[in-house]
Amino acid sequence: MNFFNDVGIMSIGTRLRMLSERMTEDATKIYEMYNVGLKPKWFPVFYVLSQNQEKTITAIANEIGHSHPSVSKIVQEMLKAGIVSEKKDKSDGRKNNIELSTKGKQIVLLIKEQYQDVENAVQAILDQSTHNMWRAIEEFEFLLDQKSMLHRVKKQKKHRESQKVCIISYEQKYGEIFKQLNEEWITNNFKMEETDRKALDHPKEYILDKGGAILIALYEKKPVGVCALIRMENSNYDFELAKMAVSSEAKGKGIGLLLGEAIIEKAKSYKAKNIYLESNTVLKPAINLYHKLGFKKVVGYSSPYERCNIQMELIL
Repeated sequence: MNFFNDVGIMSIGTRLRMLSERMTEDATKIYEMYNVGLKPKWFPVFYVLSQNQEKTITAIANEIGHSHPSVSKIVQEMLKAGIVSEKKDKSDGRKNNIELSTKGKQIVLLIKEQYQDVENAVQAILDQSTHNMWRAIEEFEFLLDQKSMLHRVKKQKKHRESQKVCIISYEQKYGEIFKQLNEEWITNNFKMEETDRKALDHPKEYILDKGGAILIALYEKKPVGVCALIRMENSNYDFELAKMAVSSEAKGKGIGLLLGEAIIEKAKSYKAKNIYLESNTVLKPAINLYHKLGFKKVVGYSSPYERCNIQMELIL
């Protein structure tokens, strides 16, 4: 089809849906041809029950990989058609078991020849194909089980957007955004403390003049993220990673990771042996980011921050 040639592989969902609709249309006619009173969408439930065992709707749903509401709706249609019957579970009266009715068991006998003919027809198509679609679908499903399409597209989106990010060194003109982003982050999650005000009101004196650094993340030339490297005196650590904040409008673009990686490289350029940080475990995305950067939990250090309940280190 010209549409699929023009659009390409990103239309795979549409193409699979159209193929499914095409197969379902033929399946309906095949059931009619063999005088089998089934609908194509009933087949998974019918087949499971045809193995001579009554099952709950939950058990059927788990076995065929459908949702409980979907199976429940199909069972109701099959009950109405007289193909299945419903009865209370002997050991648990709160449960209903579904089984094939007498009519359903008769269909089991009628459908055997249809099974054979359909299987042979499908095999003939696969034999004529350069690529075995059955195996390809199996592999595709396996890969989606590892990471969903949604997850994969999110990753690609983040990668594309990260290409628009530029990490630069602090300049005085970014003083207000450095303060603004951190105040926004702190007040949204905790409360401003005295140590916060020292660093945010006087970044040059408190951070830069003492041998530290501040990095600014620009997204399409607009400042959207900040992070500081504060030199630690009279400590077992060389630097503290602090004052990392990203604008709410720039979340999900991987900017935090890029800032973290850049600040670590900055510390290495200063010949640092380690980096320390303080955080709070309610900030799960931040803690996950620190783990991704290689930080590990440490204990036994006092903190000037009331909000701190976890301390971490990175050995360089």
